[in-house]
Amino acid sequence: MVTAVKNQKYTLEEYFELEGNSEEKWEFWDGNVWCMSGASPVHERIVVNTAGHLRELLRGRGCSVFGSNLKVKVPDYEPYRYPDLTVRCGAGEYVTMGGLEVLTNPQMIIEILSPSTEAFDRRKKFTYYKSIPSFTEYLLIATDQASITHYSKQGNDWILAEVEGLDAKLPIPTFNVSMLLSEIYLDVEFSDGDPNLFLVEAEN
Repeated sequence: MVTAVKNQKYTLEEYFELEGNSEEKWEFWDGNVWCMSGASPVHERIVVNTAGHLRELLRGRGCSVFGSNLKVKVPDYEPYRYPDLTVRCGAGEYVTMGGLEVLTNPQMIIEILSPSTEAFDRRKKFTYYKSIPSFTEYLLIATDQASITHYSKQGNDWILAEVEGLDAKLPIPTFNVSMLLSEIYLDVEFSDGDPNLFLVEAEN
């Protein structure tokens, strides 16, 4: 296993070597690297629920739902990123970077929000993702309440929609389906004291 050195600046070639030989995932920007491993149980539960829900909605349509190990090329934020979930319908297009396959034509990108990354995911990262030509749907899924922020590209504009509550449905124009928040937050139990907070059911 290769370990990144704190405060060290990396060349792109050194980063590719780190990625190719490490058991962890690393992202790179302007010579800096940071580890992408580790997530809360709530985060991972929502990832699994969302991936399963999308697979069912898109079954038989030649679509693929990918997890966070898939590398996605982002022209304005190179070399690539690791979204929490990525969806692509039709044939995948890949390039090789540092000996690794990187997807170039995602249509939907989903990020599960956390306190440490929320501001970046909502602003700068979204701006960078817009440089992907095929990208048309961006979902930001909250972990502290049943709430999703959705950006959908229509023509040259990005249309914002926000949905809240377990009874809500979220239309996804690119795929002509509607996602159910009850499925995304399946097995997540809201506390009685505050409807905006929830507790994950204890595992038996």
